[in-house]
Amino acid sequence: MRILSRLAFVAIPVALSMLTGCQTGGGLTSRGRAYHVVAYKPHDPSSVRVKLSTGTQTVYVMEGERLLMAAQANVGRGGAATPTGHFSIINKDKTRRRVSEPDAGYPMAYWCEFAPAYGFHEGFVWSTPRTHGCVRLHREAAARLYALVRIGTPVDIASSVPEDQKYAKDVMRIDQSRDPDPPRSLMMSPSWFKDPPGARKGQLAYAGRDGRGAGTGRAALSQRHCR
Repeated sequence: MRILSRLAFVAIPVALSMLTGCQTGGGLTSRGRAYHVVAYKPHDPSSVRVKLSTGTQTVYVMEGERLLMAAQANVGRGGAATPTGHFSIINKDKTRRRVSEPDAGYPMAYWCEFAPAYGFHEGFVWSTPRTHGCVRLHREAAARLYALVRIGTPVDIASSVPEDQKYAKDVMRIDQSRDPDPPRSLMMSPSWFKDPPGARKGQLAYAGRDGRGAGTGRAALSQRHCR
């Protein structure tokens, strides 16, 4: 499969947004469109590489020159920056929870650790750097990243990456900074870790539904959790 053209990259989420119903709250982008993340299955999983641009707060999953996924990320704020350099995925835990106070037990779903105590995981995505070093992803993106990577997948993190020039401006953006926290009873429930539609490895070409996981009873993750 050839590299996705910039036109195709934009057209896919726009077309799919027409298939959804009325969306509200954290499920809308700044332009009022339903939030989606599209991911494509790799031909060779051993060739997958993750690239994170802290400058544009964008994560790219690549297979050689082929774009598998591009999504907004939320990186570390001043004084707690996300580490830069060359890493690899060293641990995966779909049902990880925070073990320390405050807020012990908060879910950190789809945890993909790339350095000790630093990882990609589900969480509220802000338009400005907000975390304590980890990389928060919207649930749609976190589930798909989790499916695309495996232990040993390379991770490159820098203030900018070449993919920024090709794809960053076309990535759908969302700001969940004002979204309310979901009920703690929901976050502590095992049902919190239910996959969004189309997130399993065999369905990666499917773009999920609205930004709050319509049809699953899920809301966005608390902005106070972990990193």
